[in-house]
Amino acid sequence: MSQTNERPIGVDLFAGAGGLSLGFEQAGFDVVAAVEIDPIHCAVHEYNFPQTTVICDSVVEITGQEIRRRAGLGDRDIDCVFGGAPCQGFSLIGKRVFEDPRNQLVFHYVRIVQELQPKYCVFENVKGLTVGKHRQFLAELIEALHQVGYAVVCPYQVLNAADYGVPQDRRRLFLIGARQGQPLPEYPQPIARVCVMEAIGDLPDADGFDGLLETDSVPVQFDTHATYARRLRGLEADPDDFGYLRIFDPNVLTASMRTVHTHTSQKRFATTEHGKTESISRFYKLHPQGVCNTLRAGTDSARGAHTSPRPIHPHWPRVITVREAARLHSYPDWFRFHVTKWHGFRQIGNSVPPLLGRAVAQEISKALKMLPHKPTAAIVLQENTQSLLTFDMRSAASYYQVPATAIAQRTRKSVSKDAQREVLSVSNRIAV
Repeated sequence: MSQTNERPIGVDLFAGAGGLSLGFEQAGFDVVAAVEIDPIHCAVHEYNFPQTTVICDSVVEITGQEIRRRAGLGDRDIDCVFGGAPCQGFSLIGKRVFEDPRNQLVFHYVRIVQELQPKYCVFENVKGLTVGKHRQFLAELIEALHQVGYAVVCPYQVLNAADYGVPQDRRRLFLIGARQGQPLPEYPQPIARVCVMEAIGDLPDADGFDGLLETDSVPVQFDTHATYARRLRGLEADPDDFGYLRIFDPNVLTASMRTVHTHTSQKRFATTEHGKTESISRFYKLHPQGVCNTLRAGTDSARGAHTSPRPIHPHWPRVITVREAARLHSYPDWFRFHVTKWHGFRQIGNSVPPLLGRAVAQEISKALKMLPHKPTAAIVLQENTQSLLTFDMRSAASYYQVPATAIAQRTRKSVSKDAQREVLSVSNRIAV
């Protein structure tokens, strides 16, 4: 490998709050653009990645040329395009419908790859895409990538985040494609596992702070000893993290707004065995020496705005906080989420754990024959930009000058028909 003056560059599609963006950054990439339709997620992404051009738009509408223009890329060769389309249609949870129009967004991913012509592309999604009739959908996706000049690493793999230093059982499909002439990467090899208490054992009990009933942050003093948690707090260097240093106060407990439970619920939580499901709520109680069950996102505003069931803390009779979920997802403590629990948990549950994303991105970096290096510049997370974390949908939409109804319309018939027409057009172009 050879040292280069420039870091490789990447573009994140369906970016959400930025789990994959962070993973690629930590692997030595500069994420130059992030495309996301939800303005609230865009605002959180912008806060955490002020060096990235955040594009609040739908992949149905945007073109590769527009991404290049808005990110100021000119004709620069892009090293990797990565992302995962919304996956409700073929998730293993709920109804799996091969013809679900939401799944057609996958082909817009192919279109943008075709238009941007990156050296590599990474497609991430639920493992349900590898099961039953959905394997035909996956075969069509791989063929579509072949048609636009990308070889896909086969056999494709479902990776478990728990095998890559994330204290959570979370299995996701990764497809890795290489532009013609580029060497094929490999899939990452598993590393040592981390348990729940290594991740959250140092965090003070949110129920001990009355201020967390009204806000998501309070100043605290606490000690951290586990290597995993020390790295996430910024107290110990991670030799494999080539991301930008963030300047923040590690003695402010953030993303920790409390959930109020009845006394009866607390008694049930307290008597539930570790690693078992509480019989009434059906909440899973974390085992201190095990890994977390898969953290889910819950539903969006168009489908009822329900929060997904959250695990019970291994020692305290309550569900975990957003920060505890973030630790279990491998987000560092400087990373902030929307101040509300609903949006915060959605942003975590919908995202790729950064350490899992990093493991995949490291293999892309190896294939590029680039030696990753730590930037000398640091990013100061400014207090005057924290309003980005508090937007409601209307104010977020106004900030990005997009319709406030963008998310609700995403699943309506009019949008689905437009998506289907565009997919047909894309398919025709790919066939040519």
